[in-house]
Amino acid sequence: MVECNIINEDVLITKAVASSSIDLVITSPPYNVDIEYNSSADNDSYSDYLAWTNGWLERCYEWLKPDGRMCLNIPLDKNKGGQQSVGADITRIARDIGYGYHSTIVWNESNISRRTAWGSWLSASAPYVIAPVELIVILYRDQWKKLQKGESDITRDEFISWTNGLWNFNGESAKRIGHPAPFPIDLPERCIKLFSYVGDTVCDPFLGSGTTLVAARRFGRHGVGIEIDEGYCSLAAERIDMNQPTLIEMTG
Repeated sequence: MVECNIINEDVLITKAVASSSIDLVITSPPYNVDIEYNSSADNDSYSDYLAWTNGWLERCYEWLKPDGRMCLNIPLDKNKGGQQSVGADITRIARDIGYGYHSTIVWNESNISRRTAWGSWLSASAPYVIAPVELIVILYRDQWKKLQKGESDITRDEFISWTNGLWNFNGESAKRIGHPAPFPIDLPERCIKLFSYVGDTVCDPFLGSGTTLVAARRFGRHGVGIEIDEGYCSLAAERIDMNQPTLIEMTG
């Protein structure tokens, strides 16, 4: 039976995940753009945000198996509170920790516009260049090739399409899901089928509304989700159980 374990704790301090137990991490951490989450601030200084990022990336590195992988959904950059090269900075932090870098998928959110400011309108004085895309950075712990062969469930057409590093699908509605920053089910579904075997264990250290575990269970992977907010844990459990009954263990 597929198991989903929801841990209601802070990713930086939880002891509920064993070392070298995770095959694939799929996550989208807070972007530090002042989103109103229930139980955490999203408006740190950029230096504090990067220090916090280093902390949780170290935890995930500890949890990954030697051939474990990470699909990290982060912004390309941001301009709220000053221009910052978020994607490049976080990728550098991951590599300094010890992660291997495999590739970066560019996700084109075709239904979302980032055009909130133009800078100097129709002038070369100080125009703003804003790309309506996000990144999915593909990292690994010690080696990229899987140590043991397992069962893959990806189809021929999916493999051909998804190994193209430009993915086009819509973002998710916060109102529909009931969480301020959900990602669409397409994202974890593609990452799960492309980068893991049936029966592997998938972890999301920022579970939020539970989308990663919904996808994990749907495709026969075990799921571990960490979420600091009790209300979001309950939302995630409801969504997982609503899609298909399974064993859901709440820890915390």
